Amino acid sequence: MRAFQILGRDAFNRDGMTSVWHANRFFTVVADPIIADVILKSCLEKDDIMKLAQLLTDNGSIFAAVSIWRPRRKILASHFNTKILNDFVSVFSKQSEILITKLKETLDRGSFSVWNYFTTYTMDAVCETSLGVQVKSQHNPDQPFLKAFEECCDLGSARMVQPWLHSMTVYRHLPQYKRYMKNKYFICDFIKKIVQSKRKDNELHQISDMNGDQYTGSDGVKSLLELLIKNSNFTDKELQEESVIMVLAGTDTTAVAASFTALMLSQHLDVQDKVYEELREVFGDSNRAVEPDDLSQLKYLDAVVRESLRLYPPVPVITRKVERDVALPGGVTLIPGCGVVVNIWAIHRNPHYWGDDAEEFRPERFLDSALKHPAAFMPFSYGPRGCLGYRYAMMALKSALASLLRQYRLMPDNESYATVKREPLRLKFDIMMKDVNNFRLRIESRN
Repeated sequence: MRAFQILGRDAFNRDGMTSVWHANRFFTVVADPIIADVILKSCLEKDDIMKLAQLLTDNGSIFAAVSIWRPRRKILASHFNTKILNDFVSVFSKQSEILITKLKETLDRGSFSVWNYFTTYTMDAVCETSLGVQVKSQHNPDQPFLKAFEECCDLGSARMVQPWLHSMTVYRHLPQYKRYMKNKYFICDFIKKIVQSKRKDNELHQISDMNGDQYTGSDGVKSLLELLIKNSNFTDKELQEESVIMVLAGTDTTAVAASFTALMLSQHLDVQDKVYEELREVFGDSNRAVEPDDLSQLKYLDAVVRESLRLYPPVPVITRKVERDVALPGGVTLIPGCGVVVNIWAIHRNPHYWGDDAEEFRPERFLDSALKHPAAFMPFSYGPRGCLGYRYAMMALKSALASLLRQYRLMPDNESYATVKREPLRLKFDIMMKDVNNFRLRIESRN
């Protein structure tokens, strides 16, 4: 992660761009939103380095070639509408209540890592809303599906930053490859069985409708997978690929964002107090479940989440491949063959767009004024290939935090923290950006 930080600051002094060699590949590093806007709208193909992720995702649209991504995105986009997302809030609320219950065990333990609690929350919420299954990882943190995903992510990120492992000819002979594929087969077999089961359920629905019978299938909210089976012509293989993407993208990104936001609130108690006052205005003394209308009223909480995402975007960089000449502002032209790293971490801290206090955590900046450029804030990517699940992630995040902060006060891991100078968080990069100290904090009951 330190390399991205150094390159970002170097780009600030070079009109928003710098360059670097990664093994035998030349990359242009961008830290200016105006330049990033041009690149992310002109260069839609992911850089070849991202093909390493396809060992798990195959042709899942997030990493797929444009020819595969474009038609799939049109179908997927229609299933992230407001009505469907609002239906998911009941699931987020239910899983948040389990999260609150599980956190009770930490009340007398002092400092602890909140990471595993948010990871299991997001895994359960994502699997129920995306796949229509309850994996109950909050009740069992060693749940095999969760562990298989975690190990694939760890192995994949380690390979990505070690160029000598990029060659499949080399990698397939290493023990890491065998471990990776063992976990991949488990994940794919798990999802394949779910797809087949949901496909069969849909066929029974159709038969019941034809016969005028009342079908008593799965109750409650329809998952994205069930909706795709009903409304699209995706094959089982395509459904499996997109299901892997939904779980991969939905679990880690939301867990990282929630963990950083909780950490920031534990270190900025004045901000946390303002969030709590807003929650009291919306919910009063009630411990009722969060509803869709509540989320739209939580303006300050929304600003807090956005400020956390600005300083600590879960995916700190985006890579793209240049396939034709691309003229950039300032007279520079990118030529085919080079790669581009859009440094989101640096763009979000560029003082020209965020002011002299760009390094500070100040949620009010999202309430005081509009963005100076649309691409100055891109925590979930930007442009035609921007993340479809952005609103989904924000709703899952705010639902969990709204439930959590009504019950608990988040405190810094060190009791003397308030009397000493704050040090910048130490960060690491393993596909997602994470805290080196694993998001440690303390909680106190508000009752």
